[in-house]
Formats: sequence, structure tokens, C-alpha cells
Amino acid sequence: MQTENVNPLEKTLELAVSLAQFEAEVANRLKKVARTVKMQGFRPGKVPMKMVEQQHGGQVRQEVLGESVQKSFAEAVQKNQLRVAGYPRIDPKADQGNGESMMFTATFEVYPDVVLGDISASTIERPAVAIGDDEVSKTIEILRKQRVSYHAVDRTAASGDRVNVDYRGTQGDIEFAGGQAKGFALVLGEGRTLPEFEGQFVGMKAGESKKFDLTFPDDYHSKELAGQGVTFEVTLNSVEEPKLPEVDADFAKSLGVADGDLEKMRNEIRVSLEREGKKRIQEKVKSQVMESLLNVTKVDLPTSLVEMEIERLMEQMRQNMSSHGVKVLDGMQSPELHRDQAERRVALGLILAEVVKSNELGAKPEQIRAQVEEVAQSYEDPEEVMNYFYSNPQQMAEIESLVLEGNVVEWALTRAQVVDKPIVFDELMGKA
Repeated sequence: MQTENVNPLEKTLELAVSLAQFEAEVANRLKKVARTVKMQGFRPGKVPMKMVEQQHGGQVRQEVLGESVQKSFAEAVQKNQLRVAGYPRIDPKADQGNGESMMFTATFEVYPDVVLGDISASTIERPAVAIGDDEVSKTIEILRKQRVSYHAVDRTAASGDRVNVDYRGTQGDIEFAGGQAKGFALVLGEGRTLPEFEGQFVGMKAGESKKFDLTFPDDYHSKELAGQGVTFEVTLNSVEEPKLPEVDADFAKSLGVADGDLEKMRNEIRVSLEREGKKRIQEKVKSQVMESLLNVTKVDLPTSLVEMEIERLMEQMRQNMSSHGVKVLDGMQSPELHRDQAERRVALGLILAEVVKSNELGAKPEQIRAQVEEVAQSYEDPEEVMNYFYSNPQQMAEIESLVLEGNVVEWALTRAQVVDKPIVFDELMGKA
């Protein structure tokens, strides 16, 4: 068995499979097949070997050859201490030598040696946020609006009211697709429809009708109507005003506070906000650490790993779109659309693996348990969630991956330049 470098990551190995051992294993397999093979006119185990070989010989020889080549490849890889990336391409050699062995060439890639760059000059901005009474009160207002109820009123419609309307849109006296509805409900000011459309209902009373012209914006989602003028005939059927629930014991109970204690409710909301804030801070810091590692570390990427990641991303996209009933167009199937993301993910995976290995940052059992507990706390029954995780190897692998990433982040923060940046909660959560 010989090894030869093709380029820094691609290598070839010459493999030899003993012809005598191959034939002996084929004969042995055929004997086993002969014990159970069924053929008309013969009792089980009494079929002549020649007939067994005629019927099953091709398949058996193929199986034995595949196993023999794979075994030879594994032995060669172990002997040469190679870290194979992806799958090998194995081809028979044109020159079969002295005929005592079957000769093959295995072409494959190996994992690169990763030399970590210095992140000491990298700056990591760590958001610093305090959760106070204002943030709790804002959240309570959001929760109240989520539980809004509407009640019929006998007055003109105003912004914030829910109205029920009929409408008919025409373009040159011809109805256009999607321009008609009866009993359509919308909340004025929510922005579900064009402001120029829903604004027409402000000041109208139930039972009133009107006609108005409207020009769709140039960037309207329907290309047929973008920039086009149309006419609408509308009738307002009913007006309902919003009513927010009072912040009382019943409201607290609706949020899961069994005894309706308002102070306990505020404390639970504060804890939830702190948990969400901590999670968002960790995400922002982790993103910066990963970017810094990518910027300071150059790594050769095995083509096979990149191609496998591209296929994984394409399959993920297909599943996501299919689950939402969206058709995958041919253009979306182009591997090149995913190449940059795949290369980034492969590079980051190789870099993180080297950081973990060279700094002994492996996930400890107590870290894994703490991570599971943290995830479980956001559910109604944390104990049930923990049991689910520990009985699901795939979920536990994802948890271990999160712990490893966390260990790398902590390691990086002791080496990079960390700047704490005060930030308000809404800005941290992307609401500002």
C-alpha cells in the first residue's frame, strides 16, 4: 500500500486485494448461501454449487470485493495515520501487476492542519442591559394588547377600531384579482392593508358606503397592479372599539400566576425578560467571537466537506419550504447559491474543533446538565423537558454542541479586548 500527495488536502493510496483470499471468501459465502437457497426441484441445502454460483455468484463477488477494498483502505488509512474527510473515490488500476492481487487507487481528502490565529487584537462589544420597572411595565402593556377584546359601538370609526367591511375594486370597470371581499375584518392602523385604503374608513359609520380612487405603490407585491390606478366601492358593516383587560388578579392568572398575585406576576415577567436578555447577549457575543476567529485564522477547506454541507443546506431549504407549502423553484436548487454559507460553516467547524482540542475545552457532564436545565426552565414542566432531552441522543448532541460553543466563547473573551456597551432592552431585542 502506497500513499502519494496530490495537493495539500487530496491524497491517493494504492490498495491491493489478495486474489487468493478474495476467491476463498467468495467460496465461503456461496457455501453459506447454499444452505438456505431455494430452487425448484431441489430440497433446501441440496442445490448444486454450480447452480448456486450461477444464480448468486455475481452479487456475492460484488459484496466481497466491496468489503475487501474497504478493509484494505481502512488498514492503509490507519497505517499512514490519515484523517479522512468525506468519502474516498476508489478506481481499479489499469496495471494489475503480477495477477496475484487486484489493484485499486483510492483518491480522497484529509482534514487540514489548523493553525489558530491571534485574537488578542479583536474587539468584542458585550451589551450591558438592566431590566427595570419600565421594561416590566412595557411588557405588561404588550401582553394586554395581545388579550384585547372588541365591543360594538354606534359611532364613526377611528384608528385602533376593528371594522367589518365589504369592498369591490375595479380597473376600467373590470374587477381585478384579489380586489373583492365581503365581511372583511381589519383593525384600522395595524397596517395589514395599504394606509390609503384603510384610511378611507376613518370617520365612516356602520351602514355607510363610499367610492374612491387609489393608486398602488410602484413596489406593490402584485406586479400587475404596481403603480396602477383603481377604483374601490366600499361599505362599512360594523365598528368595534378595543378594550384592554385590567391589570388585576384575573389578568395575572391568565399569565399562569395561580394565586393572582400582581407582585409575583411582575417578578416572573422580570425573570423572563432577564432570561431573554441574557440569551440575546450570548448570541451577539458569540456571533462576534466566531467572526473574529474566522478573520484571524486561515484554513484550507476540503472540497468534499463543502459539497456535503451544500447538499445539507439544500435539503434543509427543501424541507423548510415544503413544510410551508412553498414550491422549490429550479433556480433555488443551484449549489452555488449555498457555497459561501457552506464554506463559512465548514471553516468555522474546523476552527472550533481545533480550539476545543488544543485548549481542552470539552463539554463536562455538569455543563451539559446546566445547559439542559436552562433550556427546560422556559417550559411549563421543566422536569418533563429534561427527561425528554436525556432520552434523545440527537437533542443531547445539540446541547453538547451549545456547551462547546459556550466554552470557546469564554476562552475567547479572556484573550480578546472586551468592551461592555450599555444598551436599552428594546434595542437589544431589536425592537428599537
